Amino acid sequence: MTAKAQRPADAGQDAIDLEHFLPYRLSRLTNTVSNAIAALYRGRFGLSIPDWRVLAVLARFPGSSAQDLVTRTRMDKVAVSRSVARLVERGMIDRTTDEQDRRLSRLSLSVEGRSVYARIVPMARDCEAALVAELAPEQREVLDALLATLQSAADELQGSNAEK
Repeated sequence: MTAKAQRPADAGQDAIDLEHFLPYRLSRLTNTVSNAIAALYRGRFGLSIPDWRVLAVLARFPGSSAQDLVTRTRMDKVAVSRSVARLVERGMIDRTTDEQDRRLSRLSLSVEGRSVYARIVPMARDCEAALVAELAPEQREVLDALLATLQSAADELQGSNAEK
């Protein structure tokens, strides 16, 4: 099938070539990697991707608020709220009231949450190692620098679009 035959009839000259459109490619890569890792922990621990992200952030930043989780994960606040509620109900997260601002809850991994997190980390690291196994050390450094640059540019883009 030719490229012309694959293009929708009404797309015309301005159609985006998704296979080469960076945001689409990054989204596909992210979803593919996240789903591969999720396949490992979903069955064993009954966690969703948002649940794992919340656990991972709380392992790194104990005492975070729900808003901190939204900021760090870049997930929707509804998804974070649902995940936190599930994890609190399952005993994986402890919720305490902030002493300075009684309206604010602080979240930390419980003993159970730390145990589950500790069992998932090696699996996640193995997936990461398999993903970058074909890259030379110099390529990994370049990739890291490129990702940091793209994240910074995306943050700026998001900020400038929010002001409009």
